[in-house]
Order: sequence, then structure tokens, then C-alpha cells
Amino acid sequence: MEFKRRLSPRAYVDLVPMIDVVFQLVIFFMLSSTFIQTPGISLILPESKTAEPVVMTRLVVTVVSGEEVYLNKEPYDLAGLRQALGKLTDEEKERIDTAVIEGDQAVSYSLMVEVLDILRSNGFKAVNLKTTEVRGP
Repeated sequence: MEFKRRLSPRAYVDLVPMIDVVFQLVIFFMLSSTFIQTPGISLILPESKTAEPVVMTRLVVTVVSGEEVYLNKEPYDLAGLRQALGKLTDEEKERIDTAVIEGDQAVSYSLMVEVLDILRSNGFKAVNLKTTEVRGP
């Protein structure tokens, strides 16, 4: 006498858990990639109530002090910054539509104006100042 099995074996793969894990990985990498901007250069950006998100461009000038200015993570002083920007060709300057200046909160206004003058004398007309949004009420 033969007995029939009531339960049949499952022959398919359930993809729902795999899709959940992949979706969580995508969200993790999207969030973690937005926080990594200038590793190694610690700044306290000034706060602004009307701060808007700044699109990172190919030219980022980070001002820590008069002797410590970074051009795309390369350290310079003010004279070196002027020379480095002067070495850019007109074609490279046209590809860079805007420059972003990141200045530490303790940097003087006159130093920021000097960096802005260096950028403008080298042909950069559109310059954004990066700030942080005021948190709290």
C-alpha cells in the first residue's frame, strides 16, 4: 500500500527578503555618501538662517587660515593659490561653472575677501559661499 504525501515541496525561491536587503543597502550608501565631503579638513562653517544646499563643483577652495588654504584638498598658501589658479587653462575654467568657498568660522572677513579677489582675478565670476543651516527653533 502506497501513501500519498499531502505536502508538496516548495520549488521556488522567495525574493522578497533579498529585495529588502538590497533596498536597505542602497539607502545606506545614498545617506553615507552625502556626508563625506572633505575628509581630513575639519571646519566649523558659519551658520545662516537662509542657507541653501550648495552643489559641490570641481573647484572647492577651503580657507582655514592665511597660511592654510586648500584647493580641492591640495594645501596652498595665498600666493600658491594664486599661482595654481593661474595655471588653469581657459578651457578648464569654462568647464568649471561655479567655485565654492568653504571658510572656517574663525577666518577673518578680510581673508575671505582676499580669496574671493584671487578667484575673480582668475576669471571665476560665479562663487558660492558654503554655510550650515541654523538648527533649532
